[in-house]
Amino acid sequence: MTQQPLVLTQMGMVNALGTSYEQIFDNLMSGNTNGLSAIKYEGLDDVVVLGEVKGELPDLSDAPARFQTRNNQLAKLALNQIQPQIESLCDTLGRNKIAVIIGTSTSGIASGEKYCKELSLQEVTLNKHQVDSSLYEYAMQEMNNPADFIANEFELTGPTYSISTACSSSAKAFASARRLILSGVVDAAIVGGVDSLCELTPRGFSALESTSSVICQPFSHNRDGINIGEGACLFILQKASSGIALLGVGESSDAHHISAPHPEGVGAISAMLNALKMANKKVTDVDYINLHGTATTLNDLIEGNVVAELFPKQTPCSSTKPLIGHTLGAAGAMEAGFCWMAMSAKNTEMKLPPHCWDGQHDPLIPQLQFVTTTDKIKKMPTLCLSNSFAFGGSNSCVAIGVINND
Repeated sequence: MTQQPLVLTQMGMVNALGTSYEQIFDNLMSGNTNGLSAIKYEGLDDVVVLGEVKGELPDLSDAPARFQTRNNQLAKLALNQIQPQIESLCDTLGRNKIAVIIGTSTSGIASGEKYCKELSLQEVTLNKHQVDSSLYEYAMQEMNNPADFIANEFELTGPTYSISTACSSSAKAFASARRLILSGVVDAAIVGGVDSLCELTPRGFSALESTSSVICQPFSHNRDGINIGEGACLFILQKASSGIALLGVGESSDAHHISAPHPEGVGAISAMLNALKMANKKVTDVDYINLHGTATTLNDLIEGNVVAELFPKQTPCSSTKPLIGHTLGAAGAMEAGFCWMAMSAKNTEMKLPPHCWDGQHDPLIPQLQFVTTTDKIKKMPTLCLSNSFAFGGSNSCVAIGVINND
């Protein structure tokens, strides 16, 4: 008996490109980098370029105090886009049969930073004012907080947890959600990722000399580091006969180094091939690859080499991090979401996410088929890959594709 596919039936997204599907889609396909802006932090010699979500955020004042974080405001923005479909699932499946699996790396750490600064100011001013401790709870910055928040919003009682494996977090969330559904533990899942800007990550990457003071240039000879971004991307994953399906998730752990990728890219190769094997597809079937493409020296070099080794030269690909920044724990879901947009019926202009860079090819990296803003495809993509390669050698590749078994 053929197993019914797992379909990503709905998606909600928010990032530096916008807060609605239409706004994000238009800015994505046109290669709009205006969502990134330079910020100067006290104590850092250089500015850092960040992808911040602009506009009004939802009011969470009625939520329990532990959920009142910017991270959850971003999650709520994405949830609002798919709320009717979630509520319908609750009615048809039951609240105990829906899982919540979320990737994150910052959670509500920004709230902890703010509270610590207020405490420090109180000490400096010799207790001339009192910090309101009711405005902060340690649970705000726990990794499971965004998953708990989403479950609380809809009173869901199915398995609820977060995954935090740096840049591969929300890509790996797809694998976990897939296993829960196929094992019969649940019938559907809210799966994705959310991360918000805080000082910890830009300062940390600056300490590693990995941030750029300009918009990042993935795979360029002039690349000098990453831009950090924020956002949320949430999907409904369930069994269905047609739509944009989760065909495979490849996972690997090469554990080569705490922050550097394996020099031969063995983990990256394994993740991509495992995703294709699970999807029962070949490298020649792939219509587009969303590259991890961080614009750091080693990551781009190794990813460029392994992609050139595995795939036909004409395979379209791009890194979308110059448009939104590196959204860390949310990146895997976010960039799979861009693939989902490219395969959506709303892609009437027949475009793929472009690779925005200075065009200065690094001679150490094989020339890849980077998508431009003027490219138009002859047929809609039916299979896309999204790469996420994280600290510690935690690698993941998500394969999604169009199916129609009606």
